[in-house]
Amino acid sequence: MKRLVLIGMLALGACGEGGVIPPPRAGYVPVPSARPAPSPAAGLPANLGALRGATAPGLIARFGKPQLDMSEGTARKLQFAGPICVLDTYLYPQKRGEPVVTHIDARQRDGRPIDEASCVAALSGGR
Repeated sequence: MKRLVLIGMLALGACGEGGVIPPPRAGYVPVPSARPAPSPAAGLPANLGALRGATAPGLIARFGKPQLDMSEGTARKLQFAGPICVLDTYLYPQKRGEPVVTHIDARQRDGRPIDEASCVAALSGGR
């Protein structure tokens, strides 16, 4: 019986001061345990942020008739071209509703790279 009481006391003693958390030490800076997930448009220029999640009718209203409109399975690619660049938009279905833009690629007319935001601005007429 004495052993049982001794084991119980040791077990309770290992719990610390009854669950009380000691105050932080001077100079202690807490580190967040988790960061909130960024929104899909976080950190993107305004013209790119508005493009992500856009539907095909929204793209056509913004850029006009696509130079290329092709589907493969449930995916759809719309390609828009202007005098400066070519913009490829890839639309994929979400859980509900119509497919939306999830990825874009941009290049100059000769195939050299161009910043996506610059291409979107050029195709949008600077909007």
